[in-house]
Amino acid sequence: MDIIRMMTNLPNGLSEGRQETEKSLQETYAPHSICFGCGPANPQGLHIRSFVAGDSLVAEWQPQPHHEAYAGALNGGIIGTLMDCHSNWAAAWTLMQRQGLDRPPPTVTAEYAVKFLRPTPTDEPVRLIATVIEAQGDRAVVETKLIAKGQVCALCRGTFVAVKPGHPAYHRWQ
Repeated sequence: MDIIRMMTNLPNGLSEGRQETEKSLQETYAPHSICFGCGPANPQGLHIRSFVAGDSLVAEWQPQPHHEAYAGALNGGIIGTLMDCHSNWAAAWTLMQRQGLDRPPPTVTAEYAVKFLRPTPTDEPVRLIATVIEAQGDRAVVETKLIAKGQVCALCRGTFVAVKPGHPAYHRWQ
């Protein structure tokens, strides 16, 4: 199998229709979140729905015309938001698993960078695959791919940190 096909295949665990029948991590652990990218309770938000698939988190999301930068191409800011939120949930899930917690710790973005490889078409769903490549203490480094029409359109690498009581984002998922 060539490298592009390998990169665009979703990890095992995301079957057709799964995203329609199962609760996402966001719906399970943060149903009242108002985050623009991933908050189920934000009526104007993007409503990213992340699912565990092996060692990765996966999501599918359908762009709408109002998400376009120009006809047929997804806006770069929306791409950044999708990748930031999905990566953040990969970090939170991994920290929860490693620390034996019953809920993911509230995490925030310490830094992230997006590399745009090609325009992202908007006429089909985009796929996101986030994988934690390093986790230590209260932080995780995540690499994420955004795939459309079988091609990797953007890459992201970010560091996400669990916050402590007293931080403004500490209660955001409750």
